[in-house]
Amino acid sequence: MTAMPHEPLTQEDVLLEGFLALDTPEGFRAELIEGEIVVTPPPDGDHEKHISRIARQVIRRALADMDFSGNKGLRLTSAAGQPRDHVIPDITFAPLVADVFGGADSWMPGDGVAMALEVTSTRPNKDRDVKRRCYARGRIPLHLLVDRDDSTVTLFTDPQNGDYREQHRVPFGKPVPLPEPFGFDLETSDLL
Repeated sequence: MTAMPHEPLTQEDVLLEGFLALDTPEGFRAELIEGEIVVTPPPDGDHEKHISRIARQVIRRALADMDFSGNKGLRLTSAAGQPRDHVIPDITFAPLVADVFGGADSWMPGDGVAMALEVTSTRPNKDRDVKRRCYARGRIPLHLLVDRDDSTVTLFTDPQNGDYREQHRVPFGKPVPLPEPFGFDLETSDLL
């Protein structure tokens, strides 16, 4: 039997294979973001409260019926010279009619996702900057960031060239207008 030559694995291939083989402890989540493996511990109660308050409003008030998933893995376009980004938004929203979660793999493409929600946690700069760029490269139309350190909510829109061109930032207590398919003003007074 003759051995078949194999192309050598690139550094990006090795990193991606190692990431996909990780066995993280229960409650932790691992992401591959711009070529770095990031492992996050379980969130605190205030983090989850903020997510719950926003998800509740979206389900009740959005013009289109919305599906949502907490901790859904998204496989998005990579930064230059890096393996594909593998990110897990705190909440991923998609129109119910798109049925993007039905039959999806653990890591699905961002096609059909309407908005990714992040609430800052133990690594706030990852949530503020790096993950924002990931969502923009993945052409997620809307990205909502709840920044607990400075008590603001920012809606990022119009993803182009690896970032969002528009942003609307308000302090906790002020409404954030969410465009269609949501079509309502998100109240943030519950976040105070």
